Amino acid sequence: MRSWGLTLVLLLLVLSALAQQESSSSSPPEAASAEQSFLPAANETPKPEESSKIDLTPDADGKLSQQQMQQLFRVVADKDAENNKKERDYTYIERDVDKKLDGKGETKSTEARTYEVLEIYGEQVQRLIEKDDKPLSEKDAAKEEEKIQKIIDKRKNESEGDRKKREEKQEKEREDGRKFVREVSDAYNFRLVGTELVGGREAWVIDGNPRPGYVPHIKEGKYLSKFCGRVWIDKNDLQLARMDVEALDTISWGLFLARFHKGSRFMLEQTRVNDEVWLPLHLTAKIDVRLALVKNFNVDLEQTFHDYKKFRTSAKIVGVSEVQDQK
Repeated sequence: MRSWGLTLVLLLLVLSALAQQESSSSSPPEAASAEQSFLPAANETPKPEESSKIDLTPDADGKLSQQQMQQLFRVVADKDAENNKKERDYTYIERDVDKKLDGKGETKSTEARTYEVLEIYGEQVQRLIEKDDKPLSEKDAAKEEEKIQKIIDKRKNESEGDRKKREEKQEKEREDGRKFVREVSDAYNFRLVGTELVGGREAWVIDGNPRPGYVPHIKEGKYLSKFCGRVWIDKNDLQLARMDVEALDTISWGLFLARFHKGSRFMLEQTRVNDEVWLPLHLTAKIDVRLALVKNFNVDLEQTFHDYKKFRTSAKIVGVSEVQDQK
């Protein structure tokens, strides 16, 4: 699920996926001065009572200050990081639908794949269980089991040094995601539209448009000015409940050219699970990609997530060979 990006925020799911594929040789944008920055210090952590003190009272024009949004998005970013950790305690079912489009935007073909998502030795792994809503053949099912077994064997034999490097890399990715969410508060002018019910819960409805004169603090921030959108923030939990993002311009990176045509929309909806964590429910995106300036891919992507189940801490994922050895 999080292979699309670093966090559950759709901006991250899309934009971070682009940024991670960008050439590492590209130079970072010029940093803003201290006076321009509304971002917290890198080692700053929110106080436990901070979320209860957030004041989203708009001014006379219905606008929210950058300070208000900086505070809100800092809390949202930290809560998303907690969601990321808690997600590891869950297994779930993910269904991906890819619709390939012709030049007129009509569907040429549709492919659906359904996965069981597992956590194996700290690594989130997808086990394919259905193609086009039909169970796998014996041959394909055996291939999936072989893939899972290879991952288990690799992790069982992983050295302490390799494990530490892998965990440090994962932690860096999570921290990069948090920094990106915080960057959003600098990149946009926000307007509090009102409140609406999302999933039966009251949420703030906030519109965001690119802020003139915005200078990115991080490399990935340069993409933010190419989007506008609306977010729904759950008032009680201060979690992202829904996001609807519209592309304003073309985005390109590295050897790839991704075209998010003006007016294209990217939508994410999340749900509260077990009264302890917010996880994705539905995600859609329309992507027009030219690979190495040679081949075009026009695709509508849709992901749905369901059947979240708490994974017992005492449980252990084992491969086929381990089951056979126990007989």
